[in-house]
Amino acid sequence: MKLKIFLSAFAVFFCLSFVASAQQFRALVFSKTAGFRHQSIPDAVVALKNLGKTQGFGVYVTEDAGAFTDENLEKYDVVILASTTGTIFNAEQKAAFQKFVQSGKGVVGIHSATDTEYEWPWYNKMIGAYFLTHPAQQTLRLEVVDQNHPATWHLPKNWLWYDELYEFREINPDIKVLIKADESTYKPAKGNGDNHPMAWYHEFDGGRVFYTALGHVESAYQDADFLKHLAGGIWYAATGEPMK
Repeated sequence: MKLKIFLSAFAVFFCLSFVASAQQFRALVFSKTAGFRHQSIPDAVVALKNLGKTQGFGVYVTEDAGAFTDENLEKYDVVILASTTGTIFNAEQKAAFQKFVQSGKGVVGIHSATDTEYEWPWYNKMIGAYFLTHPAQQTLRLEVVDQNHPATWHLPKNWLWYDELYEFREINPDIKVLIKADESTYKPAKGNGDNHPMAWYHEFDGGRVFYTALGHVESAYQDADFLKHLAGGIWYAATGEPMK
């Protein structure tokens, strides 16, 4: 009987150890909203959990900003802001998030992560821009201007896409643009002109940041190309290395 208990305990320990070793990194998915709430957030969470399973990284989901403490954030390699909106952090949580990035960790912003924390200049520079407006949902041509990044390796130079198309203000000039919107192929609201970024990355304050404006519509999270786009961006932000 004791042998059976020992073997059972060993099996549980072995399985837990295997799961831990199989996780190449740990991602904290944060989807708190204090403004508009996207109906696609549940789809995003499911998709990110599935990416964790297929790409071998741990995914932990919360909408509790109390998770942003020095002690808790030490567990993670990347924070994924999944369509957050509004003012979502207090002063202590901001300090912990900033320290997390400065320690060499990564941030991924999806869609309305740029519609977040308008009164925090550090956040503006970190995420890369602030949301300005958007036209009606429609199809356009996305121009992939950099195909040498894990988030865009798989994409064609011209990518036909349907979504809610963000336009931006206070764009950080240091971002490295991966994808641009061709405004001649759709009806913009105010527009950003010839250099209308839709996805970018940069190194910032000791860490790494990837942002994609795509992902408003639920169907995006069933699209293979978009999921690869997310996977590559997450990999970059979490590790700083090319995808294996």
